[in-house]
Amino acid sequence: MLERFAKESGLLPRAPEPARPDDLEAVMVLVHAAELPTSGIADNFPGSYSVVRVGNAIVAVAGLEAHGGVGLLRSVAVASSERGAGLGRQLVEDRLRIAREQKLSAVYLLTTTAAEYFRSLGFSDASRQEAPDDLRRSSEFASVCPSSAVCLQKQLS
Repeated sequence: MLERFAKESGLLPRAPEPARPDDLEAVMVLVHAAELPTSGIADNFPGSYSVVRVGNAIVAVAGLEAHGGVGLLRSVAVASSERGAGLGRQLVEDRLRIAREQKLSAVYLLTTTAAEYFRSLGFSDASRQEAPDDLRRSSEFASVCPSSAVCLQKQLS
């Protein structure tokens, strides 16, 4: 009973866990609140996503889509009340671990607001036009993110 109270009140360490099918609505709300695009999330949900919960509430999310031999990190969002606690970093590390398990050679992302944050996590600038063809055909690259978005990558192999 004490452990249940601690978990529901957020006293236990919060760690990423796989998203569940019934998490989609809460994830969409969180991603929208972070002013990130929600288009295409449902196409790869829940299998490509992990979340962090406080009690029953989802307070952070990140997705990793595989496109050919590379990954696309997307929808990294943390509730404003939880920012600064390292949840974004935990989720990115979780998604990179999954990318390595899937034997992906690199992970790419597009961002209009967080390039410096992702650079601090080891991502480096990349040419959007020179990204692998499978990745450039993804909805995120082809239509969802504006052409002004910064393209970053992290080599895994």
